[in-house]
Amino acid sequence: NRLHDKESSGNLFPQLSQGCVFQPRISTFYTCYKTHRKASQHSVTTISMVFRKLPGVSASGMGLRLSQKFVFLLFLSGLVTLCFGALFFLPDSVRLKRIFLSKTESQPPSITNEAKADEKVVGGEALEDLTMSRSKTESSSKDEKVTSSSNQRANTDTSFDYNKFKKCLLKPPLGIEHGKSSHPQTLHRRDKVKEMMKFAWDNYKSFAWGKNELRPLTKNGHIGNMFGGLRGASIVDSLDTLYIMGLIDEYNDAKEWVETSLDLNSNGEASLFEVNIRYVGGLLSAYYLTGEEMFKRKVLELGEKLLPAFNTPTGIPRGVINLGSGTSWSWGWASAGSSILAEFGTLHLEFVHLSELSNNPIYTEKVMNIRRLLNKIEKPHGLYPNFLSPVSGNWVQHHVSIGGLGDSFYEYLIKSYLMSDKTDEEAKNMYYSALEAIEANLVQKSPGGLTYMAEWRGGILDHKMGHLACFSGGMVGIGADDGAPEKRQHFLDLAAEITHTCHESYTTKLGPEAFRFDGGAEATATRLSDRYYILRPEVIESYMYMWRLTHDPKYREWGWEAVEALEQHCRVEAGFSGIRDVYAQTVSHDNMQQSFFLSETLKYLYLLFSDDDLLPLEDWVFNTEAHPLPVIRKSCLHGEGGTHDKTTSE
Repeated sequence: NRLHDKESSGNLFPQLSQGCVFQPRISTFYTCYKTHRKASQHSVTTISMVFRKLPGVSASGMGLRLSQKFVFLLFLSGLVTLCFGALFFLPDSVRLKRIFLSKTESQPPSITNEAKADEKVVGGEALEDLTMSRSKTESSSKDEKVTSSSNQRANTDTSFDYNKFKKCLLKPPLGIEHGKSSHPQTLHRRDKVKEMMKFAWDNYKSFAWGKNELRPLTKNGHIGNMFGGLRGASIVDSLDTLYIMGLIDEYNDAKEWVETSLDLNSNGEASLFEVNIRYVGGLLSAYYLTGEEMFKRKVLELGEKLLPAFNTPTGIPRGVINLGSGTSWSWGWASAGSSILAEFGTLHLEFVHLSELSNNPIYTEKVMNIRRLLNKIEKPHGLYPNFLSPVSGNWVQHHVSIGGLGDSFYEYLIKSYLMSDKTDEEAKNMYYSALEAIEANLVQKSPGGLTYMAEWRGGILDHKMGHLACFSGGMVGIGADDGAPEKRQHFLDLAAEITHTCHESYTTKLGPEAFRFDGGAEATATRLSDRYYILRPEVIESYMYMWRLTHDPKYREWGWEAVEALEQHCRVEAGFSGIRDVYAQTVSHDNMQQSFFLSETLKYLYLLFSDDDLLPLEDWVFNTEAHPLPVIRKSCLHGEGGTHDKTTSE
C-alpha cells in the first residue's frame, strides 16, 4: 500500500538521481532506473537479471504477484545499490557533501586569498570529505553535549569583580604620569606619534565612519569580507589605542558607536582568526582598561557566536564561520580543507579571558582541546606544520613557517605562559621545545652575517623571511628569562640578531612584505610581488620589546626612522596608505588604511617612546593585534585581597 502512496514513498525513498522522478511501481521505477545506469552499469545489469528470473513476472506486469515485503526489500536494495554506485562517478567532493551533509556542515563556494594562492593542494581531499560526512552527525552531537555539559557546570553568577581585578595588578595600567618621558626629544617623538593617530582617526571618522577601514585616496570606506558582516573594525581596533594615548573625546565617540551601532547579529562569512584577534581582543582590552560593562556584554555575546566553528570531529575549528547560522568551513585555498596553524593556534589568550569573564569553562576547554591534540600527534623534527586536518587531526603537508600561516601560534605559547602568571607549564614546555626545533632547522646565517628564519618545505629550506616573521625578535626576547638559565643571554642575542636583520630589510626605512637570502640577495625582495608595504607593525613591535628588555637607544632611533618614513611615503591628504613598491622612486599608494595600523603600528611606536610603566609587561600581555590583556593571577582574583591596592590612574 505504501508503494502506491506517492507522497509516503517519496518520504521513504528520497530521489538521489538527478532527473529521475520517484515512481510508485516497480515497472516504472525499473524503466527510470535504466535511464540512469551511468551511475552504476553493473548495478543495472544485476537488477535486470533478478527481474528476468523472478517466476511469474512479465515485463508488462512486473511485481504484481510478489509479496509486498519482497517488493519493498527489492526496491530498497536497488536504491541502495544506485546510491553507492553513484558515489564513484561524482566529479568532486562538493557534490558528495550536498548529499551527505546537513546545511550546517556543507561548504559554500571556496574563498580565495591572493596572498595564499600559491599553496598547493595535496591529494586525499575527497576521501577526507567522505570521512567528514560520515562522522558529522556523531561529532556535532558529541560537541553539543560537551557544550551543554559545560554550560551546566558554569556558575550562574557570571559577575566579574572588576575592582578586585584592579587590586591584583602590580602597577597602574597607565603608569604614574601616563608613561611620559622626562627626556624632551623622546617626549616630542611620542607626541608626534599621537598626532599621527589623531590624523588617521579623524580622517577615518570623516570619510569612513562605521565602515571597517578607510580608503584615504578616494576618501571613502571599505568593508571587505573578512568580518562576516561586522562593521567598525577600525573603531574596535582603536579603542585601547585612543584610551592609552589620552585621546578621550575620540575614545568616547568610539565607545558610543560600539554601544549603539555594533551589530553582532550579522549573517556573513567571517574569519574566525580575524574576528577573534580584532573584535574579541579589542573589546576585552577596552573592558579591562576602563571597566565599562558594555564592552564585557558585547564581547561575551560575540564569543558565544564563535563556538560553532569547533564542531568538528577533532575539535580543531575551521577557519571561516557564518556568525548568524553557525555554519563553518575551511578556506578554499587551504590544502585539502585543512585548518591553519596560525589561526586555530591564535585563540588561547582571548578564550581564556572569555572563560574568566563569563565564569564558563567552555572557552578554555575548546582551546585546551586543541593543545591536547597538538601534543599527541607526531611533529616532524619537532616542528609544527602549517596545515592540519580538522577531520583526521593529522598534518596535511609539511610546510613550516614562522611567518604567515604559522607565526602567532608560537607567539601565543609563550604569551599563554606569561599571561597565566607563569603557571601554565604545558605552554612553557611546548614553546621552548618548538624554539629548539626552530633553531635546529630554520635559523640560518647569511653570507653577510645576518640571522634569519627560513621556511621549511618537507625538509627543503626556502631562504625567505616574511615581514610577518619579524615579530619573532620580540617573541624570543620576552621568553629569554624563563628558559634554561644558561640560555638567557643566548636568547637575548638571538632576539637582537633577528631584529637587526629586519631593520636591514628596511633599506628605504620601510620594508617589503618578504625578503630573500639567495642568489646574492641580503634581506632584499627579489620578486616584484613581495615589494609592497601595507603599514605592517611587526618590525616596530620587535623594536618596542627590545627597548623594554635592553634599553639600547638604537631601538628608539630605528623606530623614529620608521616614523619619518611613514610620514614621507605613506601619509596622504586624508590618512595613511600602504605603498606598492618600497624600492620605487615614485610612490604608488594602495589606497588602504588598515585597521591594524591604528591598533598595532602606532600603538607600538607610542609605547616605544613612553616610559616602561605604561602598560608594564609584568601585568599585561599583548595579543597578536596588540590589544593588551592582563595577566591572570588566580590566587589573587579568586582569593582574598589583592597585590596592588592603589587605584589605577585615569
